[in-house]
Amino acid sequence: MASAEQLPGPDDLSAEEREAVETLLFRLADDEFVTAERYTEWQVRAPTLESDLALANITQDELGHARLWFDLLQDFGPDEPDLIWERPADEWHHATLAELPYEEGDWADPILRSYLYDVAEELRLEALVDSSYARIRDRVGKIRGEEDYHREHAENWLERLTDDDEGRRRVQQALDRLLPYALTLFAPVDDEIETRIDELGLRTETLADMREEWLDTVVPYLEGLGLTVDEVELPEQYDTHHEDLDLPEDIGRDTSHTDDWDDLWSEFTNTYRELDRHEATRIMNDPDDEE
Repeated sequence: MASAEQLPGPDDLSAEEREAVETLLFRLADDEFVTAERYTEWQVRAPTLESDLALANITQDELGHARLWFDLLQDFGPDEPDLIWERPADEWHHATLAELPYEEGDWADPILRSYLYDVAEELRLEALVDSSYARIRDRVGKIRGEEDYHREHAENWLERLTDDDEGRRRVQQALDRLLPYALTLFAPVDDEIETRIDELGLRTETLADMREEWLDTVVPYLEGLGLTVDEVELPEQYDTHHEDLDLPEDIGRDTSHTDDWDDLWSEFTNTYRELDRHEATRIMNDPDDEE
């Protein structure tokens, strides 16, 4: 992708540029926030104390990453309640992989989900390193180092879980269920806006290219663990140049969500609503205030 001109700061963007920036930021922030919300369901339920602590740290990291992206959205006027606690459930753009409930008591589910998500996250962060929008570019470095640890944690556990027949069977069940939803990470919010994101240089790889690289990474790795990707609903030879990859009915990016999303949204906004709050107390500093 050809290099693009550097975009101005938030106050000087054109209407089309601002729409593209906001669309990209909502993809990033919503994925991180909702993924973290699901992770919290495994607190004190992981198979070892070390795993509990690791997942707690990963959850905190993802919430911190969501904060970094939501902060940039506040450049355009909305405050935290507008973006999170008071935003209607049908206005969220996270991929539906993030919102799916876990299979009860099955550690293979969060571990495989983490791996699929973290590989995708690594690719999209790489595509933001040279973003034409400095406010995005300046924050990528704060996130990338932590994401490396997340992927390493998931891979270590996948290798342990697939070391025997029963564990491999459980991971295979999780793979059959989750891989089609993982493809929604690369689904467009809107085709025209996604094209504009690329043309403006907000990211340096298209969704299709990132999806191709993601599959070229996860498929050989999972097959190397004795798992079968052929059983998952993918085109023949997982040909990522095929434009009609089968996706679930609800992909999230276009605000179509599974029935489970309303329950999760109600749960994480419940305390805010019960306390009749109209503002959010900030407990983390804005990185811009530390510079």
